[in-house]
Amino acid sequence: MSDVSAEDFAPILAQVRQFIRTKVVPREPEILATDAIPADIRRAAAEMGLFGYAIPQEWGGLGLDLTQDVELAMEFGYTSLSLRSMFGTNNGIAGQVLVNYGTDAQRKQWLERIASGDVVASFALTEPGAGSNPAGLRTKARRAGDDWIIDGQKRFITNAPLADLFVVFARTAEPGPDGPGIAVFLVPAGTPGVQVGPKDAKMGQEGAWTADVTFTDVRVPAEALVGGAEDVGYKAAMSSLARGRVHIAALAVGTAQRCLDESVSYAATATQGGTPIGDFQLVQAMLAEQQTGVSAGRALVREAAAAYVSGADRRVLPSVAKLFCTEMVGKVADHAVQIHGGSGYMREVPVEHIYRDVRLLRLYEGTSEIQKLIIGGALVRQAKKRA
Repeated sequence: MSDVSAEDFAPILAQVRQFIRTKVVPREPEILATDAIPADIRRAAAEMGLFGYAIPQEWGGLGLDLTQDVELAMEFGYTSLSLRSMFGTNNGIAGQVLVNYGTDAQRKQWLERIASGDVVASFALTEPGAGSNPAGLRTKARRAGDDWIIDGQKRFITNAPLADLFVVFARTAEPGPDGPGIAVFLVPAGTPGVQVGPKDAKMGQEGAWTADVTFTDVRVPAEALVGGAEDVGYKAAMSSLARGRVHIAALAVGTAQRCLDESVSYAATATQGGTPIGDFQLVQAMLAEQQTGVSAGRALVREAAAAYVSGADRRVLPSVAKLFCTEMVGKVADHAVQIHGGSGYMREVPVEHIYRDVRLLRLYEGTSEIQKLIIGGALVRQAKKRA
């Protein structure tokens, strides 16, 4: 349940939209050139409560539910995706693990500082040999008296160079009938043995920093075990990822809308042989495909978010939305570059960096292929049950 009524949410959404379109969009060239979010934009986002919009009010956040989260995400998607990355893990996969599975003491220690942006939380799940499926995890945690010792390597960890807290997934037992043997630990970034590698050089999403994180004989107390129980880990991972998939789908819809707006504006003003290119039917056909994708994606995201909040579907529809919307935005961005012609390949034109940015959406928080396995497998299992 949301802590915020629909009536009170409307001005929050309007404020975010204005912030994105008047304060962030004009600074996109600066974000690209410096590979960083400007400090004043970070401060403004923190003051608006964006580091904790999905964290309950009792822990210092705004307390928005997923149906409201996706409305904000569609606005965040309208600009450089690195803006959303800056506070995305606090609200999303890292923050939600604490909200839903943390002990009262863990929530008290961390959530208010996460919600204010004083603490940046990183979700340390992905490894060189375990990506979209956490079952392949190799990072290990072993007991040492009352403490735990963590050893392993994580890869492509968002916000790792800036993180104050790592939410670390580690294997405490071999998978078996009792469960997958995965637990979650809260590891402050300054803990001895935690080493953050150099910032990754990526195809796009300038300003969103990722890096490898290595844990070597990292000792944490018993209180670092999320939920105070080993069996919480895998459940926490899958639940957080499912929620995150709906959020990423909404982000894709926002970016597709930006592509459409840029394309329509260009088509109406750019001329070929004295005629606006938007008068050409083949250009109109691309615009029509873009608009259809955006409209379908928006409806699907809202349906998936509502089903998640009600509890009707927290597995299949999130994957359906993630699969459709992230594939859709790739096609919409491709059309946007095509409509812009040679200009669309130039660095200073927005659709060029958008084209590079959106390629990642089909990879993280579960690849398109993993989403297909989740959806197809669930459909077959349901049919077998009915039979």
